[in-house]
Amino acid sequence: MLKEFGHCCKPLFGRAKPMRIAVLQLPWMPLFLILTVPAFASTREAGSWHKITPPLATRWSAAVGPENARPEYPNPAMARPNWLSLNGLWRYAIRPRGSEAPGSGESEWEGEILTPYPVESALSGVQRSVSEKERLWYRRGFTVPAEWRRQRILLHFEAVDWQAQIWVNGIEVGSHEGGYDPFELDITAALKSGEAQTLMVAVWDPTDTGTQPRGKQVLHPGGIFYTPCTGIWGSVWLELVPDSHIRDLFIVPEASRGILTVRGLIEKPGPQDRLKVTASDGPAIVATAEAAVSAAIRLQIPDPKLWWPNAPHLYDLRIQLLRQNKVIDEVTSYAGLRSITLGTDEVGVTRLLLNGVPLFQAGPLDQGFWPDGIYTAPTEAAMLYDLEVLKRLGFNMLRKHVKVEPRRFYYHCDRLGLLVWQDMPSGDRSIEPGDPDIERTPESARQYYHELERLITTHFNHPSIVMWVPFNEGWGQFETARVVEFIRGLDSTRLVNQASGWSERGAGDVVDWHRYPGPDSPQPEAHRAAVLGEFGGLGLKIPGHMWAEKNWGYQVMADVVDLQRRYQELWTRVWELQEKPGLSAAVYTQTTDVETEANGLMTYDREVIKQDTTRAPLIHSGRMPALPGVK
Repeated sequence: MLKEFGHCCKPLFGRAKPMRIAVLQLPWMPLFLILTVPAFASTREAGSWHKITPPLATRWSAAVGPENARPEYPNPAMARPNWLSLNGLWRYAIRPRGSEAPGSGESEWEGEILTPYPVESALSGVQRSVSEKERLWYRRGFTVPAEWRRQRILLHFEAVDWQAQIWVNGIEVGSHEGGYDPFELDITAALKSGEAQTLMVAVWDPTDTGTQPRGKQVLHPGGIFYTPCTGIWGSVWLELVPDSHIRDLFIVPEASRGILTVRGLIEKPGPQDRLKVTASDGPAIVATAEAAVSAAIRLQIPDPKLWWPNAPHLYDLRIQLLRQNKVIDEVTSYAGLRSITLGTDEVGVTRLLLNGVPLFQAGPLDQGFWPDGIYTAPTEAAMLYDLEVLKRLGFNMLRKHVKVEPRRFYYHCDRLGLLVWQDMPSGDRSIEPGDPDIERTPESARQYYHELERLITTHFNHPSIVMWVPFNEGWGQFETARVVEFIRGLDSTRLVNQASGWSERGAGDVVDWHRYPGPDSPQPEAHRAAVLGEFGGLGLKIPGHMWAEKNWGYQVMADVVDLQRRYQELWTRVWELQEKPGLSAAVYTQTTDVETEANGLMTYDREVIKQDTTRAPLIHSGRMPALPGVK
């Protein structure tokens, strides 16, 4: 029986404990050649799929089609050259949850869907909601290159929301629960020799009728809640690996000592196998070391270059599995030398320290929704555009809000120098300020801890991620102190924000307030820094760039001049709070408008940047320019 990998290990980053980890694929590398895989054979006429016009298009919408549906390598933190994208046209059917699988006949399937765009999105070609009483079925064909047939083949899913069952050639090869974590299955034993292969996936998603982590998705969107995402919304791909191979990596930087420590997890290791790691800075090799596969490998980097937002230096890594001095598997990766800690400034105020230096962290709340792709950015360029705009505006951080992005998102944050506060997607019930923590059912608690663990272990190697945020505004908040310690046990190299806003329990590394429009600051404590996890939310409707006529903001502005004036006033106050009482970070709501929310730095279609890109970097660094209209 083929199933999701499971193992027990003693991780470098915390105490020994059982973990279920999906294998990661990596690199710091040129883009690989994308090989085309034929779609599921069908009697339907060519071109039967068609793109639906979304309620609001982006400039990238028109570029999306079956030939180029997110073709980039999905995980540039552990990479191999031999892979095949399965993105593109699949067959789909929506059936009552208890129904049997559709048959192979044309009439059993409702049409074609473009993956990896969720079924609710216009880019999928379906744009249809799926209720908790229904199941979404996918089917497609693929062929395996002849030269692959004597090795192992892994089937990867970057993200499927929420419960998935997978069959290859009618054989169930595995199942998975979790809407945000990548997972993989070894499908070698289910493949037919020399024949076309068939892949089928069934997905059930309770959305807001269940207790599972789901973020801002609701079946009936409105206000601060948005269109749901059901089914495959991250890339699907095949990868060739040897029988014994590198299954995962964990990389721990020690910035103050210039050391990178690498531990590999090996599938079917031999008794004398060794792991060799080589670090390069551009074309120059700067360090190399090897050890038994069960040991940690320490690389001492000479004259180390640290990773900073304004100089995000990354070292290339080559990791080789050796058997009798012969390379039997190899992956490429990258690493940044940086530390994130608490400490005091020159007057004794507790601060967030990057590489031992106080750094005020300023950035937006980043929801990660798109009017054409919903949870899935239409193209790589579209996703990258958001991050580049944030850099242009002078931000050094973003808070990824109750959503986890595909791993290429964090790769670009690593490369561009954007710090990330990573939220755990919210789920279950909410509490009001002053209420005690909720009591989850055993099943709800189990699923929360499982998905939280998967979030941390599958994103551990990204230097951009500096803080884990398990709860937002009391939503699903339970066992707060225990959850904080659970995170620390998995990852002692980053900070933990026990709960962003509202429900203070005295745990974690920061005291976090939300104030709209604000700003305001909690009092720093001896062992916790003061941060403003959300503020602002200034609303401005831009006609012609709205998802819907009805819209709102936390404070509605009359025009662009009014908005920019008020925006600068808020940030002027932020910098006063940085001085006294000692605010260490501020998160402005938000990167873009989202559906009926009009309080973005950009419109939802990303066509209009509402702030002046010349003045904004000065505002976000505390060097206030003249107010708009004032000479």
